[in-house]
Amino acid sequence: MAKRDISSVMPFFIVRNVSAALAFYRNQLGFEIQYQGPADDDVFFGIVGRGGASVMLKSVGVGPLPNSKRHRDARWDAYFHVADPDALAKEFSSRDVEFSRPLMDTHDGLRGFELEDADGYVLFFGRPR
Repeated sequence: MAKRDISSVMPFFIVRNVSAALAFYRNQLGFEIQYQGPADDDVFFGIVGRGGASVMLKSVGVGPLPNSKRHRDARWDAYFHVADPDALAKEFSSRDVEFSRPLMDTHDGLRGFELEDADGYVLFFGRPR
């Protein structure tokens, strides 16, 4: 049987406040809000996307638990492959986004940077060198 392509993956993050998380991804990182609801006055689930990358955000009554809080050697909650991490870092800097690790060539052969979202999830944006 032939293998079928898988076109994307969506991390699913538990967040404290979906509206605040949606605003962070939209205003700071330039993502588009693809869904929020189920109703305008009851937003407990949302999806943001930019290019082929999307993130699902949901409030379920418990706090977020980023990987970095579980184990020091598992920092990232999501890896976003980008062709030009230098240009993206410049774009994010123009929006005053704080990086938890600046743009650099890493010891494991990547070029990129890290930041934390509004709930402490660590996002890496980069590519292999």
